[in-house]
Parts: sequence; structure tokens; C-alpha cells
Amino acid sequence: MEKVPYLGQHLTRWEVGTSTFLALPEKGARLMHWHVTLGDGTVREVIHWPDLQSLDAVEKVRGGNPILFPFSGRSFDQGEIGFWRGPDGIRRPMPMHGIARQGEFKVTRMDERGFAAQLIPNEAAREAYPFDYEFTVTYRFAPLGLICEFTLRNLDKQPIPWSAGHHFYFTVPWADGQKRSDYAIRIPAGRSQKQNQANGEVIPVATVAAQEPLSNPALVDTQHLALKNNTVVFGPAKSPGEVAVKIGTSRIPPPDATIVTWTAAEDSPFYCVEPWMGPPNAPGTKTGLAWVPPGQTQSFIVELAVK
Repeated sequence: MEKVPYLGQHLTRWEVGTSTFLALPEKGARLMHWHVTLGDGTVREVIHWPDLQSLDAVEKVRGGNPILFPFSGRSFDQGEIGFWRGPDGIRRPMPMHGIARQGEFKVTRMDERGFAAQLIPNEAAREAYPFDYEFTVTYRFAPLGLICEFTLRNLDKQPIPWSAGHHFYFTVPWADGQKRSDYAIRIPAGRSQKQNQANGEVIPVATVAAQEPLSNPALVDTQHLALKNNTVVFGPAKSPGEVAVKIGTSRIPPPDATIVTWTAAEDSPFYCVEPWMGPPNAPGTKTGLAWVPPGQTQSFIVELAVK
């Protein structure tokens, strides 16, 4: 573990077995990059990070793993984007993907295998999410994977709603000479849907096949629910080095647990496979919305592995 200067900041770098991880815990608890050194000495990038000139708007960078809290995706109140209505009936602002990815964090633990960081809500965060709580992001790094755990501790006198998630930017393709159509994804979904980006309405779509090429445009910005098991796998067909994304710790996750598939363009150097507690606009639809009782703590755990 060492500090690395980068664009006016100091990142932390971990080398765990053949894996190297780079993170900026103080800024959004952001895992920025992960690569694996192969047996022949070449490097395979697992988590994508683009070339930048500045970190002034790190929350908008398409790379790493932005933390989505308290709600994932777009929130709507009565069809108007950027708002949610709390249990007290008051309408409040809610940025896309919540308040954590642009938030300041304080490191509460750092060692040779990872870190824990706690959100420090600013005035805008308190306006959007006016509860007394502790939200902590914990990373545990392994030679060929990682575990990330969110914990929400309710210090308030009322239940607190949440539906958090991850926005992993995976490098695809990850080998020279390959293209996105050479990759396939296996999502054990029972149903799929999209969101009307104008008003938040849910749009049912055809459920994905047992295996789909990543080049299938129907996967873009699609939510996959009713998962038959907790693991999604993608990579070149019948080739080693596939990535497995495991959502939760139960073999069958809750029915509202969601995998989102997304990319920006056909030639983007990344593909996002995103494990969420529930689909977007959870406060509006109540689908995937969890409540933490006063004095209690809830967790959301995700595991990544290169197979």
C-alpha cells in the first residue's frame, strides 16, 4: 500500500497478489482502477479509468466505481425528475444517483487489504436526505477480486429509506484484436424493464436470454430483476478470465435486486454491469426500497471476481 500523486491529489495503491487497485477514498469513496498482471507479464485492465486533465468534477468521470446512495438512477416525484417525496410527505431534491459519488468521505480504516470510508454530508446532501445516519463504504481487496460492503446505520428516531448501488465501469474489450460482439453476458433474470427518462414510468421489455452478446443494443440501460441466482458472468465465450459479479450473500437475492446493463456508445472502451438494491426511482415506485429501523444497521454486499 502506498500513496501515488495524481492530478493534484494523492491516490492510494494496493498490490494484492497479481492485482493492483487504485482508489481515492476521500472523494466519493471512489475505486478508480483495477488491473491484473498476467503470467507473461502483460497487464489486463479490469476496471476502466480514462485519461484526464483534472479531477475537478470526479463525480462525472466515466470510470472506476461511482457509489450510488441513497438511491440509484433517476428519481422522480409526480413525473418530475430530480426530486423525491419522503415519508413526511415533503418533496426534496435528489440528484441522479444520489449524494455519495460527489461527496466527501473520511477514512475510518486503511490497511494492506483495503479501506473503509464514511460519508460526510454537506448542506446539499442534508437537504436531499435529511436524516441522522452513518453511511460507510468498505472495500476488501483480494488477489483476483474484491468485496465492497455498504452499511447504513440509523441514528435517527424514524425509519430511513434507501436503495443503493454500484456503477462499475468494466474494461471491454480487454484484449487486443477483440470487439464487443466477442463478449457475452449471462444474467439469470426473471424479468426485464426500462425507465421512461422523461417521467420515470416503468416500461416492461422482453426478458434477456440465458446468454446475450454484449453488442446487443437491447441491453443498454436495461434493468434485470427477479434473479434466479446471485451471479452474473460476462466475457469472451469459452475463454478464461471472465468477470463474475455477485449481488448479496444469499444464493437467490431478493426479488427486487437489480442488475443494470449500460454503455455510452458502441465504441466506448467500457461496459457497465451494475448491481443495485432495486431499480431506479425506488422512492416513487417502492420497488427495491428498504427501510432501516431506528438504532439498526443494514448492509449491501457485492463481490467481483476474475475467473
